[in-house]
Amino acid sequence: MKVIICGAGQVGYGIAERLSQEENEVSVIDTSAALINAITETLDVRGYVGHGAHPDVLAKAGAEQADMIIAVTLYDEVNIVACEVAHALFSVPTKIARIRSQSYLLPEYADLFSSRNMSIDVTISPEIEVGKMVLRRISFPGAVDVARFADDAIAMVAIECMEDCPVVDTPLEQLSQLFPDLIATVVGVLRDGKLFIPRSGDQLHVGDLAYVICQREHTRRTLGLFGHEEQEAKRIVIAGGGNIGLYVAQRIEQMQPRSRVKIIETDRARATFIAEELKNAVVLQGSSLEQSLLQQADIQDADLMITLTNNDQVNILSAVMAKALGCRSNLVLVNSTSLSEVSDSLNIDSVINPRAVTISRVLQHVRKGRIRSVYAVQNGAAEVIEAEALETSPLVGSCLRDLDLPEGIRIGAMLRDGKVLKPGGETRIKAKDRVVLLATRKAVRDVEQLFRVSIQYF
Repeated sequence: MKVIICGAGQVGYGIAERLSQEENEVSVIDTSAALINAITETLDVRGYVGHGAHPDVLAKAGAEQADMIIAVTLYDEVNIVACEVAHALFSVPTKIARIRSQSYLLPEYADLFSSRNMSIDVTISPEIEVGKMVLRRISFPGAVDVARFADDAIAMVAIECMEDCPVVDTPLEQLSQLFPDLIATVVGVLRDGKLFIPRSGDQLHVGDLAYVICQREHTRRTLGLFGHEEQEAKRIVIAGGGNIGLYVAQRIEQMQPRSRVKIIETDRARATFIAEELKNAVVLQGSSLEQSLLQQADIQDADLMITLTNNDQVNILSAVMAKALGCRSNLVLVNSTSLSEVSDSLNIDSVINPRAVTISRVLQHVRKGRIRSVYAVQNGAAEVIEAEALETSPLVGSCLRDLDLPEGIRIGAMLRDGKVLKPGGETRIKAKDRVVLLATRKAVRDVEQLFRVSIQYF
């Protein structure tokens, strides 16, 4: 696939890195020569210094042969125009634009990006996507990571196996026998920094991170089975009143009116603005690194500290300070992959990487076959994929035990006629089933083949 990426910042770099690793032909455009030099020196991509919305620059980057353009510059208007130009002059089939300004995304303007108004196939709002992720983490305390699939009927939760985890040293197949009515399947395990697909006879160890696909209504029960019965946070302190912080606070007020929210924002004008936008939340102006301000926010009595500023170091340090001052748990926004990897040693409970969230949305449209949703885990070491089985799929008709599934794939659940099914040896996948599975990076191509759209389908 030939892909043009407009924007070589953190998000653009992450997308280029992932797509180039998969042997796609990637061209990157940015007005910064320094960013283009950095990305071409470290990745197998072509770089072009220029404006991503200018026709001559797009032409140099190979827009006439491109299969997709992904516009993720810092400016919404540049992203919109780049997609429009790519469509009008070069007939690029798939156009993805990052939209950050919330004014474009207000419900009353929902029709703005419809196909009859603009030639943009997919809009991505990192702030809203990250905000939704934060809210899912709040809803399921004890989960290290959470994602939803199949119209929210199926969930993926990453669960750490602690010392008191009841299911440690128990064969996975025995768990199914002990809890036959629980629709939950362990599809991946991270152990000593390596992710692998477990077999039925494998056991979980203390310190493992288990990736479980389950019926959404069974999520809390699944967490409890692993020894995680943490209560949902009611007293929450948010550091950072930007788009993400404001979105999270507003949604908490709507969904959890009994929760008490306090926001710390450094900029006085912004603090005043969000105070006017919120109904009940308390807004404090100052730095979340100031111990006196954290104490003023009653951090010692807080259930959760969420750090959502634009500075990774501030997010990490303020979260660590909050725990030291008595806050029960923390959730940290970290853009840097290297900083995310050292979070475990810093008394940080959970990390969200906004770049990973955006990349997952992009991969959904890069994948071939009838792929409906993608969520990358462990920096792309594996993907949780939701795919629709067609009549021509080689999966349809045979019992799962008789299928010679490629190595690196484990099916977690299926949605059929609105009902979630747990896969077993005698299970047969039917056409139109929505299958949620985990696949290692090497097995992603095999998943595309399993759910490919054959010519007979038409």
